Amino acid sequence: MPASVNDLHYVALAVPDLAAERAFFGETWGLTEVGEQDGKVYFAAEGSPHPFVIRLRQDDERKTDLIGFSASSRADVDALFAQVQAAGSKIISQPGAADGPAGGYAFRFFDPDGRAIEVICDTNQRAHRRLAKGEAIPTGLSHIVLHTPDPAKLVAFYEAALGFRLTDWIGTFMAFLRCNPVHHRLAILPGPPALNHVAFDVSSVDEMMRGLARMHEKGITLSWGPGRHTAGNNTFTYYLTPNGNAVEYTSDLEEVDEASWQPTVYEFSPSITDQWGTGRIIPGNVPHAEMTPDKGLWQVPA
Repeated sequence: MPASVNDLHYVALAVPDLAAERAFFGETWGLTEVGEQDGKVYFAAEGSPHPFVIRLRQDDERKTDLIGFSASSRADVDALFAQVQAAGSKIISQPGAADGPAGGYAFRFFDPDGRAIEVICDTNQRAHRRLAKGEAIPTGLSHIVLHTPDPAKLVAFYEAALGFRLTDWIGTFMAFLRCNPVHHRLAILPGPPALNHVAFDVSSVDEMMRGLARMHEKGITLSWGPGRHTAGNNTFTYYLTPNGNAVEYTSDLEEVDEASWQPTVYEFSPSITDQWGTGRIIPGNVPHAEMTPDKGLWQVPA
């Protein structure tokens, strides 16, 4: 078995209007601002031990700076570095002291599409808590979805380099990958290389709906939902941040038995992506699809 990352740790974004994005994630979405260093603003989720889950900075263009995955130990980080090298990746930094206020031991590299990726361990874990009923804020990061010109190639890379396991496919165009018992921390779609959306777990479908009500009250337009996917069986609502980043509240994401799970290939249909059939009831309510290459590709993170 190859070495494996064990969780999705964070997503780092650059945005033209930092003040608006900062206010959105901290005051509307429900994350907790935990620090600022060198022009980068860090946000944690109240239900997650990760020291931060979102990092923001100001830039002339919207782009994805960095995607971070956690590992269990320094030995795993070193083993993953060897796997990434063997997969032919362009290395940004070798294993060593991590940048940023959370400490840790990490390395960085570019995936085949040019996304900057970090693998990190030994960060300063955060005291987290069980959320009260009605808070309707994220318990933590759930997953990310990436576009790529060659989904099968990118799936094979993340399996070989970072130890992801295939959970399910929809047709031959959308793959769901896991690095722990959660159905997926990473999903892959065809298209120009870009970040489709960042998903955040909430405690229940009730909390997702309370979050939807709060978004409406705050003037944040619902993009797609509410609904329930088939692969993963998770509920969903999608929105756009002030800078155009797509974000999701999701609940009930399935956990799998690693010993017995067999991937399913679902034939694509509207009911596969939305088994309730409720996602398009609201006029103009459609899934977000990023169709331009990310402006941060092949750039060493700031």
